[in-house]
Formats: sequence, structure tokens, C-alpha cells
Amino acid sequence: MVKRAMCHIRTRHFFPAILACLLAMPTPAGHAQAAAGIEQTFSGSLTAMPTENLAVTGAFYIPVYSSVSMSQGKSRADFSVTLSIHNASETRPLVLRRIAYFDTGGKMVESYLKAPVALKPFSTIEVFVPTTDVRGGTGANFVVDWAATGEIVEPVVEALMVGGLGSGHYAFISQGRPIKVVGKN
Repeated sequence: MVKRAMCHIRTRHFFPAILACLLAMPTPAGHAQAAAGIEQTFSGSLTAMPTENLAVTGAFYIPVYSSVSMSQGKSRADFSVTLSIHNASETRPLVLRRIAYFDTGGKMVESYLKAPVALKPFSTIEVFVPTTDVRGGTGANFVVDWAATGEIVEPVVEALMVGGLGSGHYAFISQGRPIKVVGKN
């Protein structure tokens, strides 16, 4: 009985603490993270652009949800979105050419890079879309274009959605999928 009570006390304080940390994150009201913010916020993750030819390229499509219909479409839960782009290479920089956010209708909502940036090996950058920014809607997505000077471990791209409706709180992850052209063999 004592163990159950202690566990209940720990979990009762754990979730409000996480929620308080998430709410304390500074963001402009109603809009996604400013484009200039990536270069400044993540300067420790960035390195100089490679001078060699960018021989390897790729792209990721990441489905995200700034809103989700609930209760048979009668209510809507809004979510914050944190897009994380990880350079999984231990030795090579990863060049990010584009980070673009699109709405349900396929219209670009925001472009997050003014110019390409290079991530250090094993470094990460993030893009944050606050709960109050519902411009993306229920079918929002990101596209990330990347490049490297040679053979490289494929980047890891994920999005974390956090939000709630009433007293219920939800969090889930969406993994990026490499964009590949599919057709006849």
C-alpha cells in the first residue's frame, strides 16, 4: 500500500513538471519559430559550410499534426510540434538546404532557412511550432532537403507533438520518411 502511494505521488508531480517545462519554452505567440532563430539558437550545432562539392543529396517528408479532430469531429485538440533534425554521422557535416512547413492543402506556411546551414557530426537542430499556431491543420507536414560531400549516415528526422483536450494530455512522435521517386521498373 505504501509503495503504491509513493508511486502515485511521484507520477502526480512528474507530469505537471514536464508540462511546466514545455510551457516555459519561449516562442512568439501564435506563430512558428522565426526563420533567423535557427542560425542563432543552434549556433553550437552548426559548422562552416563544406567547400567540397555536395555529391550526396536526399530529402525527408515528415507528417505532423498541429490539430487533430476528436469526438467524431465535434472537437479539436491543438498540438505543439517540435521537429528535430539529427546528423547521425560521426565524421561528416550534414548540409540542410531547406526546412519547409506545409499546411493540409499543400501550401507552404513557413520556410525556416534563409540559406543552407551545415550541422556538425552528431549535432541536432529543432524547429518549434507552438500550440497556438494552427496554420498547418490536421494534415500539416515538413520537407527537409539535405546534402553531404560524400558517403554519410542518413539523418534522423522526427517530430514530437504535444497537446491536450480538457483534462487529457497527449504526446506522439512522427518519423520522417525519405522521399524517393517510385515508378515502373
